[in-house]
Amino acid sequence: MSAALVLSRARRSVLVVDAGAPRNGPAAHMHGYLSRDGMAPAELLKVGRAEVRHYGGDILDATVDGLTEDRTGFEVTLTGGLRRTARRVLVTTGLRDELPDITGLRQRWARDVLHCPYCHGHEVRDRQLGVLGGSPGAVRYAQIVRQWTHDLVYFTPPGTLTAAERTQLTARAIGVVEGAVEQLLVNDDRLRGVRLAGGRVVPRDALFVPPTFVPNNHLLTGLGCAVDDDGWVTTDPTGRTSVPGVWAAGNVVDPRAQVITAAGAASAAAIALNADLVGEDVRSAVDAYQHTS
Repeated sequence: MSAALVLSRARRSVLVVDAGAPRNGPAAHMHGYLSRDGMAPAELLKVGRAEVRHYGGDILDATVDGLTEDRTGFEVTLTGGLRRTARRVLVTTGLRDELPDITGLRQRWARDVLHCPYCHGHEVRDRQLGVLGGSPGAVRYAQIVRQWTHDLVYFTPPGTLTAAERTQLTARAIGVVEGAVEQLLVNDDRLRGVRLAGGRVVPRDALFVPPTFVPNNHLLTGLGCAVDDDGWVTTDPTGRTSVPGVWAAGNVVDPRAQVITAAGAASAAAIALNADLVGEDVRSAVDAYQHTS
């Protein structure tokens, strides 16, 4: 929507194809977006759609099944066989969060099972919090969550902590519980505790879980866009991919991007995309002028 706003104001013909399944859909509120802090994600989309349409942009509720290059640019195939063509494409398909297979965890996602302390930490401040550890970087992640509470427990499989990590956790009064997490306990639609294998229950009000980020980048890789060693599509600072005419922005190329970051990246991509189109328009005009002179 951010890119569409910039491009439609630049008097470009713009089509937004929205599959209607944003990553933050389960969240009740969005935070850290200046002037929109606390707004529901759906409300931001509603306002954004109205702004884009005000400047003549089109929005289509559909899913893109295919993206291919053609003689004039690109052909977009939508679910049901509908096709659209475009001179340039910006892909903002985001990512999906792969979560640990723990009973009750996914059902509480974005409610009291959380992944971003900067998005949700303030709302659960000073409560009994937990961090599900054991993955690379999880100890550092727990140290960040510690900023929002004095009552934090780090859950981790036995034998995963180094001596230095254990010292760091102890030094900041972060409790360490070693064992396999088996289930989340919920009562009255609220997280109440974490059950370990063997039956021990540790009371917690919210649990932070560092998920595995998987980019929804099949449209980009299908076009042949270059990826890094971890499988993420690479772009220049404006979001331009290795395939001419294709840009990408947001979580599909940046797993750390929050809503405000993704919107800013899309705005920058739109400006670069329009400049690229202007360059093509100039070349076409010169060719036509020289042909008729």
